[in-house]
Amino acid sequence: MNLSGKTILITGGTGSFGKKFTEIVLKKYSLERLIIFSRDEYKQSEMAKIFSEDKYPSIRYFLGDVRDKYRLFRAFEEVDYVIHAAALKQVPALEYNPMEAVKTNVMGADNIIEAAIDAGVKKVIALSTDKAVNPVNLYGATKLVAEKIFISANAYAGGRVKFSVVRYGNVVGSRGSVVPLFLNLKKNGYKEYPITDVEMTRFWITLEQGVEFVLKALEESVGGEIFVPKIPSMKVIDLAKALEPDCKIKLIGIRPGEKINEVMISEEEARNTKIFNGAYTILPSFFKSKDLYEKYKKCSSVPEGFIYRSDKNDIWLTLDELKDMVKNIE
Repeated sequence: MNLSGKTILITGGTGSFGKKFTEIVLKKYSLERLIIFSRDEYKQSEMAKIFSEDKYPSIRYFLGDVRDKYRLFRAFEEVDYVIHAAALKQVPALEYNPMEAVKTNVMGADNIIEAAIDAGVKKVIALSTDKAVNPVNLYGATKLVAEKIFISANAYAGGRVKFSVVRYGNVVGSRGSVVPLFLNLKKNGYKEYPITDVEMTRFWITLEQGVEFVLKALEESVGGEIFVPKIPSMKVIDLAKALEPDCKIKLIGIRPGEKINEVMISEEEARNTKIFNGAYTILPSFFKSKDLYEKYKKCSSVPEGFIYRSDKNDIWLTLDELKDMVKNIE
């Protein structure tokens, strides 16, 4: 898919994903415009020091909030593609401020859909999370609702706009992940690392992999899919050992809203899941279309009883791979 000459808008564009997305697409394509839509003027000014309009004439910084439907209407004018990455994500904060999570993650998703349809955007790719599968916290629940909203939007967009979702696991080194915590402990000479549970596992993806997968989804989507990458798992205790082989482990117990193992495709969703281009595509249960049927009719289904869970994965990071992964973050 050649995006040169096209206009792309990314919500939450000043976040970790947005900055990496900007870096990659500006290297790959000669865009008409790349619009960085976010609500934080300080982060925009900091990002503009790296991606200035003088050096990158196609870039635009657009201040706004996904909660503001009318601001989105203005921002989406003459936009070809939207990547929706804006979200509130901090689990404890959202449990204590639930309606704030709903306003941004749920109502914001609906605003994106309304603006995209009215503006005639070609495609929207919304970013989701493994925490949307069988959610145990409010963040996951709001992302589940957002997924449902985006997939259902295809039914009343009349084919004019194609809405799809990308769902993936923890991003290596992102804010709030365990990697920066362990690195900080190592930097300060600590030899005892806190571990929730010795059996805890997680899916891992790098920012670069996440961006490339989103671009692939943008190319392949016909509307209504949830795209899930095949990515490796790791035990959290192995990460600690990769950083500090002689470290002591302090078991602190599972935190509220946390899972021992994370799921990216539930057993129920597996009934509608196809293997496509080395990844998984979950097809919608309620929304059907000729385009979806034609696109995936020759793809294999996953086996009966399949579940894509971090402890049942067939791809695992070795200790050496973990060391290399952390080295790149350091």
